[in-house]
Amino acid sequence: MDIVFERRGDGPPLLLMHGIGHRWQAWEPVIDLLAEERDVIAVDLPGFGASPPLPPGTPYDLDTVVSLLSEFIDRLGLDRPNVAGNSLGGLFALEAADRGLARSVTALSPAGFYTPVELRYAALALRACRLGAGVPASTMRRLARSPRMRALMFGMIYGRPDLIAIDTLLDDAAALRGAAGFEPTLRAGRETTFRGSVQDVPVTIAWGTHDRLLRSRQAIRAQQALPHARFVWLQDCGHVPMADDPHLVARVLLEGSADRPRPGAVSRDGAGLGGQIP
Repeated sequence: MDIVFERRGDGPPLLLMHGIGHRWQAWEPVIDLLAEERDVIAVDLPGFGASPPLPPGTPYDLDTVVSLLSEFIDRLGLDRPNVAGNSLGGLFALEAADRGLARSVTALSPAGFYTPVELRYAALALRACRLGAGVPASTMRRLARSPRMRALMFGMIYGRPDLIAIDTLLDDAAALRGAAGFEPTLRAGRETTFRGSVQDVPVTIAWGTHDRLLRSRQAIRAQQALPHARFVWLQDCGHVPMADDPHLVARVLLEGSADRPRPGAVSRDGAGLGGQIP
């Protein structure tokens, strides 16, 4: 099937995957920073953004989507690209790397490390966000002019929605509302956790300290499950951190996709290592 994507820059390939209900434009704040050193390919996952939904009856599960990503990588003629993802895309990136499709993996607040209770909470919050996205655009625009209302409307997803243009937030809301893959992906997620080990490639896990959707205990769980991974706290960032601190996120992605990624933390202004919840 066709996967819509945006491609910019030159250098080692870096494939970017967004989270549930989002679109490739989630990466827009960091793409040009990355494109100075990477061949950046940001995709719309099947059933999200401008990519068509999967055929009727096809499950939106790990096997299906990672198989489609493998075909997409082959079609572009890429040889084990670096992969990175946020939330759902982070889970797909880890799974792709575990299956030998990637040279390195960087996952920003990846799904797949939740308990059943945490998953129910996240699903409820996401459905509430989607319900809110059904507010008429004119009303949403008027409400979003208030910093307090903008934080209430978009603060579950972004740490700093005040930094994002209102038009972008409205477009994000429209993408969430219109995502054909949203409900089938949530249903598939009830049976989905990450069980791999990703032993053969460099792994970076990064988590926003203000992530309200996938809370920090999941970050600790991810670190325990992948003890060889480089772990980074994204200070003052939310669940979708790219617009919260583009330079920090770009630096983490570039270090994670370097030929020999430096172990340990990035500079203290942006991150910390270890199992302590900040």
